[in-house]
Amino acid sequence: MMIQNIKGGITAVAGFSAAGISSGIKKNGRPDLALILSEKPCMAAAVFTKNQCPASSITFNKSLLRSKKGQAIIVNSGNANAATGVQGMCDTKRMVASAAKQLGISQRLVYVASTGVIGEPLPIEKIEQAMPLLSKALSNQGGQLAAEAIMTTDTFVKEVAAVGKVGRKEVRIGGIAKGSGMIHPNMATMLAFLTTDVTILPDLLQAALREVTDRTFNCTTVDGETSTNDLVILLANGQGKADLISKRGEAFRQFVSILYEVCKQLSKMIVLDGEGATKFITVDVVGAKSNRAAREIAFSIAKSSLVKTAFFGQDANWGRIVAAIGNTPSKINLSKLDITFGAIRLIRNGVYQGKVVEARVSEYLKKKEVSLSVDLKSGSGRSTVWTSDLSYDYVKINAAYRS
Repeated sequence: MMIQNIKGGITAVAGFSAAGISSGIKKNGRPDLALILSEKPCMAAAVFTKNQCPASSITFNKSLLRSKKGQAIIVNSGNANAATGVQGMCDTKRMVASAAKQLGISQRLVYVASTGVIGEPLPIEKIEQAMPLLSKALSNQGGQLAAEAIMTTDTFVKEVAAVGKVGRKEVRIGGIAKGSGMIHPNMATMLAFLTTDVTILPDLLQAALREVTDRTFNCTTVDGETSTNDLVILLANGQGKADLISKRGEAFRQFVSILYEVCKQLSKMIVLDGEGATKFITVDVVGAKSNRAAREIAFSIAKSSLVKTAFFGQDANWGRIVAAIGNTPSKINLSKLDITFGAIRLIRNGVYQGKVVEARVSEYLKKKEVSLSVDLKSGSGRSTVWTSDLSYDYVKINAAYRS
């Protein structure tokens, strides 16, 4: 199936506009308020963090999603509005009410997201005062501005758009995301907002998002931390020409393929932007007894601080990888184990291949994008996880996060 990247992010999809401005939440004056709007009500799907201390925005959106509809998303950065008690929920509702009033739509069609420092009261008055300017700034080319406004410690804008065929008709999907730290799967692990012109039954839209999330956003880890605020929201306005997707047939699979491509690219951008990261690392585990076992092993490797610091130091410390593999419930037969860096096999059937081979691996690890493959030769289970290294800058960034 041919899927082509196009420009425009969320506003590459007809019928959607977006904006991003500064409302004064951030001390540095950078953009901190974003708005996404559809010309008409959409089918809505979402997945949420499983953190047991969720922000009020998560609780609010879960309730709203019962209608399976939506038309707008209002997002602030610089303040998480989490662990803020009853006042936090009141401020979330005021934020939604302000956006709905300015847009002239029902509050029951407005989703909300916040990201930033936990525990501080949301400066809701600043958001309310900025709402008229934000709504006037809405543009069908405003996707990048919205992507900038949701950033916190991100170092670059994350936006993607793609076009593909469902049946014989073109379907577009756009997306923006933020995330570089507190990234670990427990869905969700960042903020991501997706738009599409597909016409689809709401339960199938939710099923598609959940399936793709498990294969993309839930296959990333930067630091093993799951945030209180994180979510993914998908709005489908049905303004495309493709026929209604009403069952799990070929059309559904084609739509999932396009959605997967967009979410995969956003996921990789988040890992590549890991706070202080110098490397993008793909961890492939094959030959496990089950896919679940492969996933557990892949994440044990990918979230290991010792493994991640070894990658930062360009050190082929395979012992740390073996330790991470063993730190899972799976029974491992070391005499079958292969560990390969790129195309260089350092461990073959559990046997170290020597310092000459290790020197080649160390040279390979100087690259910015590297891969690690583990073959257990014990079954057909497999899994892929994306992660980053752990550098000095990660500590510096997070030590000064509230400064």
